[in-house]
Amino acid sequence: MAIVCVGIDLAKNVFALHGVDEAGKAVLVRPLVPRAKLLECIAALPPCRIAMEACSGAHHWAREFHKLGHAVKLIAPKFVIPYRLSGKRGKNDAADAAAICEAAQRPSMRFVPAKSLEQQGQLCLHRVRQGFVEQRTALINRIRGLLSEFGIVLPLKADTVRRQALLHLEDLPGWANLAVGDCLSEVSRLDERIAQYDRHLAQVARQSDAARRLTRLSGLGDTTATALMAAIGNGHDFQCGRQFAAWLGLTPGQYSSGGKTRLGRITKAGDAYLRSLLVMGARAVLAAAPSKTDPISRWVLGVQERRGYWRAVVAMAAKNARLAWAVLAKGEAFKQPS
Repeated sequence: MAIVCVGIDLAKNVFALHGVDEAGKAVLVRPLVPRAKLLECIAALPPCRIAMEACSGAHHWAREFHKLGHAVKLIAPKFVIPYRLSGKRGKNDAADAAAICEAAQRPSMRFVPAKSLEQQGQLCLHRVRQGFVEQRTALINRIRGLLSEFGIVLPLKADTVRRQALLHLEDLPGWANLAVGDCLSEVSRLDERIAQYDRHLAQVARQSDAARRLTRLSGLGDTTATALMAAIGNGHDFQCGRQFAAWLGLTPGQYSSGGKTRLGRITKAGDAYLRSLLVMGARAVLAAAPSKTDPISRWVLGVQERRGYWRAVVAMAAKNARLAWAVLAKGEAFKQPS
């Protein structure tokens, strides 16, 4: 019978393939396919569903296989694990490919949107910028740690560390002066690099109609707007805004049984970077809300009064996620409710 689904376990140099027919019988088992032969092997197959884990290189292969006429599905690795554990094959590449193939055939399986070249290029800006931010944070903490060895204890705020470390620089002995001075110089260099990438993201936002529509939402700036565009494109892989918010981990986890509903903390599933951007934007909205009278500001203040600060922040972040999905999926500008 014809192959209907192929699971591919991605690796650096050698790939494992597992294909099944309509009855679920394995009709293609290729545990050792060299990287140079993978496209040739897939091109020889009739059009079918090809499933892979959403890992390094998956989006590149998804685009290549799509050009060959195949329907490509990417699955989050954590959704594949139960299907691998359910068998008795042990952990190996062939077992992984079989588990991916089986998971892709489940009607309730959720898939990861495949990204275009443009989306991946924009995500590179975000990844590099975030790397610079993490390096700067590590350097600032290193400066605080070094100064504390000389009895100079500084607060956590980055601007305060920069200013006070510079003031205490001359009080340090020779080699310590050199080391802390170099760290401060490197922090300044990272500040410049981060500002440069902020300008790159602002340029991307100016050139995109969708990004300009997103920035009309409260708490969404150029960085968040471009990150959302790069992550979900037009949002058509999600059926509704709530599904997108759940994908980001901004909805409460359920622990329900016996007809009794129990809701816990947010799941924190999905993209932690996107979620953190939305949460930071929500904090800015809540901070500015007391001086505003628009419906969203009044709503978030009401949530804060009833449920507390952090629940209001998460609620605002989830609302922005749903609104952002609507703006991207429907292609319409946000209209402030009266």
